Amino acid sequence: MALYCIGDIQGCDSALQRLLDNLGFSPSRDTVYLLGDLVNRGPESVQVLRRCAKAGDSVRSLLGNHDLHLLAASQGARKPSRRDTLQSVLEAPDRDALLEWLRQQPLAREHRHGGERLLMVHAGVLPSWSAEDVLRLAADVHAQLQGPGLADFLQAMYGNQPDRWSADLSGMDRWRAIVNALTRLRFCTPDGRMDFESSEGADMAPEGLVPWFDAPGRRTRDTLIAFGHWSTLGWMNRPDLLALDTGCVWGGCLSAVRFGATLAEREHLSVQCDQAQAPG
Repeated sequence: MALYCIGDIQGCDSALQRLLDNLGFSPSRDTVYLLGDLVNRGPESVQVLRRCAKAGDSVRSLLGNHDLHLLAASQGARKPSRRDTLQSVLEAPDRDALLEWLRQQPLAREHRHGGERLLMVHAGVLPSWSAEDVLRLAADVHAQLQGPGLADFLQAMYGNQPDRWSADLSGMDRWRAIVNALTRLRFCTPDGRMDFESSEGADMAPEGLVPWFDAPGRRTRDTLIAFGHWSTLGWMNRPDLLALDTGCVWGGCLSAVRFGATLAEREHLSVQCDQAQAPG
């Protein structure tokens, strides 16, 4: 039985098929985790969702910012932008079933492998959060996505404030901060104030900012975290960190990691992707 993580697909189902073929992925034997941004910008979002929804427990996903954007667009809480490619989902005959499947996906997951913990998020983790905090706070948002007030929640979800976490936050301010950290974060200040303007590579951090994973005192430093979201960062493989967004939709690669008997045993596999969008 093999364990895999795959980075941002963004509606590139043909690339996903080629990658799964190269992996020799078997739904009856293996488990693959998708790190969010299943849809949008690429041409085959509806095919990606259909593939995932049919796969059962062998394919386990979490939500990225583009997946939340699709849910918001489907509820009339957000208008699609000119670069969006979501109409194939919004106009699909099986739209309701696909969106309901997407709505059930969490914002963070963990997997125990060889006695070790793998924590998975789409974007980032604030330095003051423990792994237990990440899972608990993600579950708080998940409950809102599953509740009767979905449209209202998605309408109020957008915004950059509050940009600093506090346990005293409540209601929509609290949920928005959690969503922003888990699905949008790249840089923050050393004390954890989130930045949402910068998307450069980690070696080009704006003055006063650090990549979230290099914030001093980060409480999850002893837990392996796999994430996507940051195509300009690209593939990164550290003892405590796996970055798997390698720019599939921009003409880069769709990347996977295959774990061995332990989480330290890792193999990077990828397929080249056709460019569906031009950066900028």
